[in-house]
Amino acid sequence: MRYRPLGRTGVMVSEISLGSVNFGPRGNPDAAECMAMVHRALDAGINLLDTADIYSAGVAEEILGQALRGRRDSVLIATKVHGRTGSGPNDRGSSRLHILRAVEASLRRLQTDWIDLYQLHLPDGDTPIEETLRALDDLQRQGKVRYAGTSNFAAWQLVEALWAGDRHGLVPIASEQPEYSLLARRIECEVLPACRRFGLAVLPWSPLKGGELGGQYRLGEPLPDGSRRARNGTDPASEGWRNRMRAVDELRILAADAGLPLSQFSLLWVMRQDGITCPIVGPRNMEQLKDCLAVADQELAEEFDRRARDLTAAFV
Repeated sequence: MRYRPLGRTGVMVSEISLGSVNFGPRGNPDAAECMAMVHRALDAGINLLDTADIYSAGVAEEILGQALRGRRDSVLIATKVHGRTGSGPNDRGSSRLHILRAVEASLRRLQTDWIDLYQLHLPDGDTPIEETLRALDDLQRQGKVRYAGTSNFAAWQLVEALWAGDRHGLVPIASEQPEYSLLARRIECEVLPACRRFGLAVLPWSPLKGGELGGQYRLGEPLPDGSRRARNGTDPASEGWRNRMRAVDELRILAADAGLPLSQFSLLWVMRQDGITCPIVGPRNMEQLKDCLAVADQELAEEFDRRARDLTAAFV
């Protein structure tokens, strides 16, 4: 497993991060298998584990906390705040009130005294960024948070957060977690260049586009029973789906030319893009995790990178 700097922090993180979005009732309700996946990832050299307080209503954090008993000091935990955690009007967002409540709940579920990377899950247009950063700064000074990051921010929102932190002497933003895959390349226009310019780590989520690049979906065929897209009610007759599946069919041929399954080719492509720190994979079972781990340390020839870009130019 290779390691890369987490932006300008000096911290080194594995080139693949294990995400827990599928831990718990939302994905895999078998807590024992989820914990086994964590252990397998750690044994393979992964040292960054990503979660959020809203994943399976906190169950994902609980599973992660249980899995890390006795191994906490050797890993980095990244979790997120912003999503709704209760029915009250203040049980969401990036206000100081919500952040200070939410961090204590996450620490308790994760069974830890600190969070290595505390990320704003979404921008909050109702809260001044200075208020949010000051809350994160206080948590850093208290030792409860080591670094702060963002997720799903536009380039201008990243710049605003960086500017406000610099102006007021508050905790700097170290990373951004955007969606990025061969079928979702919008960040290449502004977000990725901004992160490269200001030295932010980029931790892409959904590098397989919610499983669409996993190899199980095909144009003109019914959605497999139990698949994520079947559960989400995706319409296989929709224009957007058909356009993506046409690209997937072509990418499947390209991946075969490269000697890789589509899933591994797609993950490797994301890993090797300029400015990417480490994609976050969210396997539902051990088989999917092993498939992801198989691309660690591999390279992608320039020819295949270029051809994949050409095939998916419409998704920029």
